[in-house]
Amino acid sequence: MFDTDSPVPYHFQIRDLLKQEIADGAYQEKVSSERELMERFAVSRTTIREAINHLVNDGILEKIHGKGTFIKRNKQVHEWLHAIHSLTDTVKGMGMKPGSKLLFSGVVDPPELVASYMKKDRLHLIKRLRTADGEPIAIESHYYDPKLGAALEKYDLHNITIYDVLENDLNVTMHEAEQAITCKPLQNDDADQLELAAGVNGLFVDRLIKDPSGQPIEYYTSVVKPEMYVFRLKMTRQGR
Repeated sequence: MFDTDSPVPYHFQIRDLLKQEIADGAYQEKVSSERELMERFAVSRTTIREAINHLVNDGILEKIHGKGTFIKRNKQVHEWLHAIHSLTDTVKGMGMKPGSKLLFSGVVDPPELVASYMKKDRLHLIKRLRTADGEPIAIESHYYDPKLGAALEKYDLHNITIYDVLENDLNVTMHEAEQAITCKPLQNDDADQLELAAGVNGLFVDRLIKDPSGQPIEYYTSVVKPEMYVFRLKMTRQGR
């Protein structure tokens, strides 16, 4: 049951409860009807519809007229670009199971652009294939100062959430990020890892994360499977 004393509106609490239940496998095909949810949570139909609509907009549920509200199996991962998120948290937030496969970890000569942003000619690269419900979704490359990379190598890179380790174990403060998203053809090996045909276009993400003093912490790149990922941004019109 949700917290009646919380300042968080009921429809947000119900949304989060349903999202967790979907992730835990409580529903096989469709969620409970509006009437059943109204009785369960003792709230109005409007509140239930607001909660359900959030999950529909996030790609977790879909409404089929006359039949009910179903779990959307062919789901896309939706990432809101208003904060620094790990892919693990983004995938979990969609009610899917995140996974990782370590492809490489070690000190390398990075691309010239990466070296210029990180202000070092040698960097530690952690490269992983990321999955959502077992399906390949992205190839992530994290570039760090070699000392920080060596500290991360002490952890299980197949399973850790890197940003959680940085913040909680290594006391790294990720303050702000600059991110660019482009579209271009995938290299053949990346296409193979993502189970795509050679020569198709993918989404490419470049992100520089800095600490509160403006010093670079990480240069991040990812090659994203385009049909599986949606970047979302909420905007307001300025000067009106």
